[in-house]
Amino acid sequence: MNTGRGISTHGSNNTISNNAVGDHAQVVAAPSQERTVTSAPGSAGPARPTAWDIGIVTILSEELRSVRDELKLERHKDPGGLYFYRGEHRTPDSTVRIVATQTQSQGQRSTMAALENLRRHYAPRLWVLVGVGGGIHDEHARIGNVIVSTDVVYYENRKINPLGDVRRRGEHRQSPAHVVHAVNAFFAEHGTPARIHGQLASQSTQEYAVFPGLIGSGEAVVADRDSDIRRYLALYNEKVLAVDMEAGGLSQYWQENSVHDETNPGWVVVRGISDNADEKKGHAHHELAARNAAHVLRLLLPFLC
Repeated sequence: MNTGRGISTHGSNNTISNNAVGDHAQVVAAPSQERTVTSAPGSAGPARPTAWDIGIVTILSEELRSVRDELKLERHKDPGGLYFYRGEHRTPDSTVRIVATQTQSQGQRSTMAALENLRRHYAPRLWVLVGVGGGIHDEHARIGNVIVSTDVVYYENRKINPLGDVRRRGEHRQSPAHVVHAVNAFFAEHGTPARIHGQLASQSTQEYAVFPGLIGSGEAVVADRDSDIRRYLALYNEKVLAVDMEAGGLSQYWQENSVHDETNPGWVVVRGISDNADEKKGHAHHELAARNAAHVLRLLLPFLC
């Protein structure tokens, strides 16, 4: 019943939407991508966000800028104060909705927090970690090359015995089968290694190589060619091609997220090689490696979605 000053309803199962009450009141409808999917009738659970296709985590500003530019994403500030970069990308088969964010800091813990923010606000169907890494394989992981990984070896767990004897205990996790199949299909079509033209203007006439391979992940910044971490990873699996500080957090979060009711997203790691994890490690090639990694992600999208 409309009383002229308000709304009164009687009975059960009433639904009122897009209404305003009072002088000069207005209705502002949220864009479709902002709306949420509510719980099923009779369910006590909270409303869930509409699922997006790809949720991207970056760590460095160069990485976020590269992803933003390559995928044409636009900045969005969440009412809670979080910044996300969002957009749509057309593939031959579908239109992919993509959201990207940047962690507060390097490392596994901040990565897991960023993934949780993406899950709560966007519920992506696939997580992608995109950025730079340190190459530890002389033949494959040269500066500018890109490693696409569906396998992560977390090397940080260890036992320290008397006299400084360190025994590392690696944890190995692999992406879900459908993601592995998608990455395999990419390399079947583009070749192994895939040969791609450089994305920076200064590199446009040169090619870089894209390889599938394992990523070693831990909390250490590796800048020593003789590091025990490099020796351990080489013995653990000779196909570990690069190291980073975040992929272990991604794989751990994916495993622990499997307890939720919704489908657990898949994941993949795309790392451009910015250094060789030795004494020459620095920031000089971050832009090159980040741009190449972001471009490889764009080429992967038709296979992943």
